Amino acid sequence: MTYTLVWLKDVLLNTGLKVAVVDGWESRGSGDMGDTQGVICHHTAGPRHGNMPSLKTILNGRPDLPGPLAQLGLGRDGTWYVLAAGRCNHAGKGAWQGQTSANTHFIGIEAENTGLSDDFPWPANQLDAYHHGVAAIFRHLRLAGSCCAGHKEFALPQGRKTDPSLDMVAFRARVDAILAGSIAPLAPIPAATAVALGGAIRPTLRRGVAGDVEAIKLWQREVGVEQTGTFGPRTEAAVREFQRQRGMVADGIIGPRTWAALLGTGAKTAIG
Repeated sequence: MTYTLVWLKDVLLNTGLKVAVVDGWESRGSGDMGDTQGVICHHTAGPRHGNMPSLKTILNGRPDLPGPLAQLGLGRDGTWYVLAAGRCNHAGKGAWQGQTSANTHFIGIEAENTGLSDDFPWPANQLDAYHHGVAAIFRHLRLAGSCCAGHKEFALPQGRKTDPSLDMVAFRARVDAILAGSIAPLAPIPAATAVALGGAIRPTLRRGVAGDVEAIKLWQREVGVEQTGTFGPRTEAAVREFQRQRGMVADGIIGPRTWAALLGTGAKTAIG
């Protein structure tokens, strides 16, 4: 079953954010969502090192709470991990703007941070991605920044939760400023870019966007999928696996670093 929040990936990606999807996310959840009324912001309280070391816990849950524990994860480098399109167990008892059923009506976002002084202040690129990602979701849903709550604000009794370790009043103000256009939007993913290997121009390739057919066929040959010249779901999955094997962010987008990783393996480069 495909759940309601299948728009999450494209909304974030089209905003210019870095996005990595976890296979099967479209049908992952403990049931479908109700009408979405906002987001609840969390931090993971996970390990100090690594970009998104809490990913498996968010997906699979804890001994006391089954996963998924959030629809979205946010890595320290600002990458959005799309985990689930259905209902997630990210908030227990609480209330925000009169709504008490957070798991049914709020999208949960788990940002990687210990919540301690050793991880504060947050990385600027992560915090910027947090603001722009929430604003993108709210623009899609036609909501205002006031529909964003920290878990520590939602949870009852007060003081039961401390996440996220952010000033949520300032967070909401920043989201509203992005929605109002007072803060410049992010730059879109470029159509082409120069890879630092002889200065050759290599096109940025991604699923669902028309691109250089010969470049796509080159990638399809190298990752072992049918050479159709169209960047579809199988090509995206194979590119993500290529990136994972090399310790890269597995976003499925062929940009400068992914091109450099391929060309450095001795692959043919004469693609026109």
